[in-house]
Amino acid sequence: MGKISYAQYVELLMDPDTPDEVIAAFSTFLPDGPAFNPTLVPDPERVEMTADQIEAESAMGIGNGLARWRRSRRFERALRAGDARDVIVAEGDSWFQFPIFIRETVSHLNEPYLVNCLSSAGDTARNMVYGPPGRGGREYMAALDKHADRVRAFLFSAAGNDIIGEDEEAGDGTPVLRKILRRPAPGARGPEDHIDSAELDRRIAFLETAYGRVVATIRERAAFRTLPILVHGYDVPFPHPWDADDRRSPVWASKDRWLGSAFAPLGIEGGLRREILAVLIDQLYAMLERVAAQDPHVHVVDCRGALPRVTDWADEIHGTTDGFAAVAGRFHAKLVEVIGR
Repeated sequence: MGKISYAQYVELLMDPDTPDEVIAAFSTFLPDGPAFNPTLVPDPERVEMTADQIEAESAMGIGNGLARWRRSRRFERALRAGDARDVIVAEGDSWFQFPIFIRETVSHLNEPYLVNCLSSAGDTARNMVYGPPGRGGREYMAALDKHADRVRAFLFSAAGNDIIGEDEEAGDGTPVLRKILRRPAPGARGPEDHIDSAELDRRIAFLETAYGRVVATIRERAAFRTLPILVHGYDVPFPHPWDADDRRSPVWASKDRWLGSAFAPLGIEGGLRREILAVLIDQLYAMLERVAAQDPHVHVVDCRGALPRVTDWADEIHGTTDGFAAVAGRFHAKLVEVIGR
């Protein structure tokens, strides 16, 4: 397939029926773009552009906004056409919405279900629950209210970026993971020895309060007193570099952008990195189980072990399309259990 014009590229973007794979074929990622919100731009090797168009695209980029718009258009159009699939509302991060290049969890769930996805790559629980107008609970509640007569479940994916992303609380640009990790005392070798337990407990406590608020906000509506709410705590990732066969080389970020770069300054190497991450993931699941214990209609989807090989991961924190298919399968199994077919 040869080059296309810039006008044709824009036409592809603006047509919700254009498969993501087609857009991906003519796109690349903005070099050194936001780590948690990958930004697409036309691939100059595949799209004819003037110098001004190249400059404009580099300034604007395409990411969450386009992906959300395309999904919203497809969802609304399916509703108008009388699509009979069960309606689900989903709010979350990049495990629910990754721009174009990976079919993540919701992309797979959109086959058996009709998903109103509000998710954004890079979003945090802090922003989703306590954020500015349009976020902070108002967005997902607006979607639930709008589709109250048809919605069968609410899916929530949050916490990952609150732990490995920049510290929104302090606003100092330091990744939270760097503040949770510590140099152990001489001779200490266990994963817990490399974790500041007080700092981790404080971060988990914040997340537990945020999740509790999400549940309470939804339960305030009589129509949603028993609405199934599905949450998850991710799977244990493989920090880069993992082994000699680690061929992950994402075009949207440096290989160690999220995890490896946090461990390296502390001299934490090899399998110990993943053991530490397993402790953090287990703590997150323990928190989710406490939230679920307060409400019989909150369900924890355990995704641990869904992506057991490094080849199941596209980068340090995102599965491949096939990897996310396994994650979606676990959500689907739980949905069948709680809402039937």
